[in-house]
Amino acid sequence: MHDIWNPWHGCVKCSEGCQHCYMYFLDRVRERNGADIYRTKSGFRYPIQKQRGGGYKIKSGELIRVCMSSDFFLEEADDWREAAWDMIRRRPDVKFFLLTKRPQRVEKCLPKDWGDGWDNVMFNVTCENQCRADERIPILKELPFKHKGIMCAPFIGAVSIEKYLGNGVIEQVICGGENYDGARPCSFDWVKSLRAECVAHNITFCFIETGTVFIKDGKRYHIPKKQIQSEMAYKSGMNYEGKPIDWKLTDSVGGLIPKENLYVPHYRSNCEQCGSRLICNGCFDCGKCMR
Repeated sequence: MHDIWNPWHGCVKCSEGCQHCYMYFLDRVRERNGADIYRTKSGFRYPIQKQRGGGYKIKSGELIRVCMSSDFFLEEADDWREAAWDMIRRRPDVKFFLLTKRPQRVEKCLPKDWGDGWDNVMFNVTCENQCRADERIPILKELPFKHKGIMCAPFIGAVSIEKYLGNGVIEQVICGGENYDGARPCSFDWVKSLRAECVAHNITFCFIETGTVFIKDGKRYHIPKKQIQSEMAYKSGMNYEGKPIDWKLTDSVGGLIPKENLYVPHYRSNCEQCGSRLICNGCFDCGKCMR
């Protein structure tokens, strides 16, 4: 996927949301061990890789999700992180989406020139249940980032974040159910409650997928196909586009890039009912969905 950058792979489980980690499952299918942590070879320099014609593979204005098969602030990745920060520094024209279950490690892992944050980085914490929300969101709010969000995925328990939303620090909330082996149920009541809190504060809310086991109106549904999960999330009508995020993307010398010069996502017909469309980087025209 063109919107994912995995500079390293593998992770150490650290909380309830990790119990049935999708990365561990997918590695096991490939006869690998998800606990083996290594720096990726071909993917490590992805943000600064160039096409044959000379331009960057990642276009100005694209949104790149970082470390989707690991954790950017994993202790075992400390030796590699400075090089990753350097690539983010060199691409102030690209949006980087960071997600962690380890916000307590973040402050000491920031680069020396971080200041009050870089305009092209959004920092998110995982809040799979109320306990982790109350543990991680207060840390998130105090850390120096220009853009902040919350990810309730895997959504394995009711979560209320109302008390954290009043000052406008949180710009986006994403939620989705759990998948693969041992998936725990996601309740539609949790989704509706979380959405209502976001709407009350005009914060973008995205329900990306139901998960394999979904509870709605007292009925338990088994939905193994992720495409169907995404479609069902979209059809639920839960997605809400709140106040726009004010990204200030610049060129290499600090000049603000006009919006008309930034990447504009485009979609195919099969994207129309995707739960993630609201926060998606768009189609890369790889052709896989046409096969």
